[in-house]
Amino acid sequence: MVLSDATFRSPTLRRLRMRLRWIGWNGAASGAWSARQWGLLVFAVVTAIVVAVGSGALGPRPDTDPRVRAMAREALASLGSIPVHAQRPDRDDYDRSAFGSAWTDAVAVAGGGNGCDTRNDILARDLHDIRAGPVSSCPRAVLAGEFRSPYSGEFVVFRRDRGASSVQIDHIVPLAYAWDMGAWSWEFGRRLDFANDPANLVAVDGQSNQEKSDSEPARWMPPARGFWCQYAIQFVMVSAKYGLTIDAESREVLADALRCDG
Repeated sequence: MVLSDATFRSPTLRRLRMRLRWIGWNGAASGAWSARQWGLLVFAVVTAIVVAVGSGALGPRPDTDPRVRAMAREALASLGSIPVHAQRPDRDDYDRSAFGSAWTDAVAVAGGGNGCDTRNDILARDLHDIRAGPVSSCPRAVLAGEFRSPYSGEFVVFRRDRGASSVQIDHIVPLAYAWDMGAWSWEFGRRLDFANDPANLVAVDGQSNQEKSDSEPARWMPPARGFWCQYAIQFVMVSAKYGLTIDAESREVLADALRCDG
């Protein structure tokens, strides 16, 4: 359910409302508020952005936050050095299996080899008021929690045993797009790392993730315009880190978003 803007204006009332719903669905309060776990990201610029996402607010307005503006300037400089294709290549040989088993823990990026699959790592990072417990893929898996999707602004309550697909983990730079823009030539290990790199992952509402699919920025940007600046920063920094190219129309969209006008 998407809450009204009036509800967003009062964090205390919003949390109280969510807490009452939580009690109603679970039969009892879920306990003490959990501290969010950051430290999975590879470089500091993306860390700061995802912390803002996981806090349940979309972060301060860029025009009042010099840190976001500084990151946007850095990303804009990086964007200028990324090779550009006139348009996205029309490859027809993409296969998800080229990036390995989904959410494997056997990777060399942050969070790899920690005993939990990548999906649980991102849920633990981006959700709050978490209840954890053991499952086959993680001894401290997220069983329940809540968050505000950065893509839609929607508040979502997650329960592993009921409608777990309402929360999905999105690749900010989609795997199929990455394939078209250069990942087709990578060694398997590099593709495996890319698919599980926390710097390229964010928990979002399922509907937004399905609507985005493998679209590049020229065809899709988050419905919540307040997240465009952060989205563009992450898209550019990940693309630069992995040496991907960008199509010309998406480059223009990203450059415009990096003005961070809010």
